[in-house]
Amino acid sequence: MSLPDGGRVLVVDDSAVNRMVLTKALSADGHTSLTAENGLQALELLQAGGEPCVDVVLLDIDMPMLDGYETLARMKSDERLRHLPVIVVSSVEDLDSVVRCIKIGATDYHTKPFNAEVLRARLKASLAEKRLHDLQLEYLEQVGRVTDAAAAIEAEMFAPETLDGVAARDDALGQLARVFQRMAREVADRERRLKAQVQQLRIEIDEACAARKVDEITDTDFFRNLQERANTLRLGSEQVDG
Repeated sequence: MSLPDGGRVLVVDDSAVNRMVLTKALSADGHTSLTAENGLQALELLQAGGEPCVDVVLLDIDMPMLDGYETLARMKSDERLRHLPVIVVSSVEDLDSVVRCIKIGATDYHTKPFNAEVLRARLKASLAEKRLHDLQLEYLEQVGRVTDAAAAIEAEMFAPETLDGVAARDDALGQLARVFQRMAREVADRERRLKAQVQQLRIEIDEACAARKVDEITDTDFFRNLQERANTLRLGSEQVDG
């Protein structure tokens, strides 16, 4: 069962022997295994924290406390868990059980003792399905970030670094994010230059206003009379000194 990238697999079975056989096979193929003895333990593990900690669930049917049917039904009714592939591995061989599990949402159904090659192929396909789902969710989340960025640009509240993760993509979405970042930085640069120009203009205006006020004062008869008196006093002082 070797895959280039191992997955995280939850083995749910009330038999310690079955859990050991499955986890040993999974470990040999590079997968990481978690185990639960019944459906309640499995749901507690899956529902703890944020996103589920596993990629695929291998689920038994006949278990105490909460059997496989109810465990599967609760998983598929949970928004956070319904996308997880569930492969039923059970000693129940009748067709009704197979149909029931598939209708509830199981990805596949294998009877015990399981065929290692068949389970390997099904597990590989389930991991690929889960990873595709994760990529789709990531893409949609990043599309949302670009959409938010467009709104932020319009509101003049956009911070280019908020799109760094999306801009690292090498597809069209990444290119769009880089365009947004470049546009925002160019606008910010233009605003800085404009503010500097406005500040310089204000200084020049203030200087011009000051000069005009001086001219207005010196051009009055009152100022000229004062200047004449000052000159007269200065001449008188020079004659006395002389």
